[in-house]
Amino acid sequence: MEIIKIPYSKTNYFSELTLDYINKNNNLEYFINRFPDLDSFGEQIKEKTKQQINRELLVSVLERQNSQIELSNSSLNNIKLLKDSRTFSITTGHQICLFTGPLYFIFKIISAINLTEQLSKKYPENNFVPILWMASEDHDLEEVNHVNIFGKKIQWNNNSTGAVGRMSLEGITKCIEEMEDILNLGEKKSNIINIFKESYLHSNNLSEATRRLVNALFGKYGLVIIDADEKELKRTFTSVIKKDVIYKGFVNTIRETNKMLHESYSVQAFVRDVNFFMLSDNNRTLIKTNIEESLIEKEPNLFSPNVLLRPLYQECILPNIGVVGGQSEIAYWLQLKSSFEQEQIPFPILVLRNSAMILRKKLLNRIRSFNFNLSDIFLNEDLLHAKYVKSINKDSLSLINEKENIKKIYFSIISRVKDQSLETSIKADLKKHLNSLEKMELKIVRLEKRRNEDVVRQISKIKKQLFPNNTLQERHSNFSEFYLDFGDNFIEILKNNLNPLDSNFVVLSY
Repeated sequence: MEIIKIPYSKTNYFSELTLDYINKNNNLEYFINRFPDLDSFGEQIKEKTKQQINRELLVSVLERQNSQIELSNSSLNNIKLLKDSRTFSITTGHQICLFTGPLYFIFKIISAINLTEQLSKKYPENNFVPILWMASEDHDLEEVNHVNIFGKKIQWNNNSTGAVGRMSLEGITKCIEEMEDILNLGEKKSNIINIFKESYLHSNNLSEATRRLVNALFGKYGLVIIDADEKELKRTFTSVIKKDVIYKGFVNTIRETNKMLHESYSVQAFVRDVNFFMLSDNNRTLIKTNIEESLIEKEPNLFSPNVLLRPLYQECILPNIGVVGGQSEIAYWLQLKSSFEQEQIPFPILVLRNSAMILRKKLLNRIRSFNFNLSDIFLNEDLLHAKYVKSINKDSLSLINEKENIKKIYFSIISRVKDQSLETSIKADLKKHLNSLEKMELKIVRLEKRRNEDVVRQISKIKKQLFPNNTLQERHSNFSEFYLDFGDNFIEILKNNLNPLDSNFVVLSY
């Protein structure tokens, strides 16, 4: 296994905000509590200790939610440890996608698990538990009802509506059969297919199936899985529900933060006057009418927070000191610091999840045979093609010397001119000449690309393979593609090679 690290800034797939965050830019200090490093968690622990968490209720709910599946001793022990005031959690959350969805779902969980292990070594007097928060209340079925395997899309056709976690698994057998056909590659296939079958064919709804699947993959590492679609947990959150739904108590706070954030960055999530949905068996709808306070007190389970209020809910019920998320999650959490201060809830440390690409050694060698560094593969196709033809023609395609010579001639003329308007006119002519040379250079490169059409086509094929639909592999491909090669060792290999506090994109070649 060869491990190659590439700075996020060289991938062209990460926003300015994300790059500033991992580089600990001072511009972001107002929007966070602490930047992520092991020393910062010491202060975070002290702050979180002062918050009252109903640990007895949390453990009771977790024991009941997980009672129908076989937990590892590590997960069982971690649930019990949550009663201890010296125990803290690292949480990551995600939509409950079919068969876990894109690969980065796996990276999120591994990042959370690895961070808890690092913290356990740094602070042995405390206990640390990795938690997966299932976004079971989301209602956008189209975002979770499909998976991509080797370029083929498997889609679960379900006509249910409402919170996806509550949906029955009608029609799921057909998806498993399609998956089995695609992964029909011998003994390695049977392991993951059996896990899928055990998870989906023995469950009543999507939440339960996802719990079984994730537990099968990560249970031995002590992962604890929580479904927050839970009446008793929401009862502890009623004061926040009332403040938002009845008194519109967050919209101005978040807008003020958004205004400041927007001075330098794009704002991720839109804040509303009311940031809760109303849940029913078949619907999750935005609240647009007046709600009686008594309904919130009696039936808090009917109220579902949107993306901007869910973090407050999470931090109210968990002894959480860190949140692992992707760049979009980091972005919307940064909108919320003032809301946490308003509610006197500690704002957790935000940790960017690991990002990675996995490729065979044969493909890596092929990339290198084109005189590319691996970071070059992140360039768009046209630039990649141009880089190749220039590399094989050395300096013969470049007109840089000609450009420099023309500049010298024009600058020599300008140095002898005393009239401002004439100087401006000369500079305009220079620009026209330089633009003409740029176009000429592009024509020369295009000609060479045609002469090397076969190689250019191979480069495009590799680019499409590693960046399906022009996106990162981790945002498209499912983990089962790689499970075929590594079997049950796949998760362990990722775990051993990813470090959530290392701010580099990781390429794993095997």
